[in-house]
Amino acid sequence: MQLSKLVDYHKAVGDPTRIRIIALLKNGPLHGQAIAYKLGLQPPTITHHISKLRDVGLVYQRRQGNIIYFYLDRERLEYNSKAILNIGVESMENQEIKINDKEKLSIVKNFINSDGTLKQIPSQRKKKNVVLAYLIRDLHHGKRYKEKDLNEYIKNYHEDYATIRRELIMQHFMYRQNGEYELNPKEMWPVVF
Repeated sequence: MQLSKLVDYHKAVGDPTRIRIIALLKNGPLHGQAIAYKLGLQPPTITHHISKLRDVGLVYQRRQGNIIYFYLDRERLEYNSKAILNIGVESMENQEIKINDKEKLSIVKNFINSDGTLKQIPSQRKKKNVVLAYLIRDLHHGKRYKEKDLNEYIKNYHEDYATIRRELIMQHFMYRQNGEYELNPKEMWPVVF
């Protein structure tokens, strides 16, 4: 999970009223008036807190007739609650062995043509991660890339930009949100080049 999403999640649930709403919704869906009544609060207050929970994906809504019911996404709650324990763990598990600089250069030499293009996408995970780290060395942390721009960047190295883009996400080099891509912190990367 990307760090800023994790922070947003904890900010959203770090409020006593929102925790009480989560506790109510774990027993089943409720409409806003029922939540307000059970918590002794005004409906606009509930609307505010529900929107914060909805923004981080913990609550979703369904309309039945004229009434909107709010549901708790239990799977997302469990996943987000455990995510802080997994920072850096997934990338370390994905890396079979530590790779020294000499090995990295050797892998790059074997998979990158003299003109800088990628000969082929390695099938072995260790080598693939080294190549992916090499390919994104000119991207900047904190900068958001539109999908079109990232595709153009990747095309400089290989024609199968969709596969490489997908691998960058799957191997935790980048994350995608609203059609934009951003580098994850290097602590989450399986290999740093």
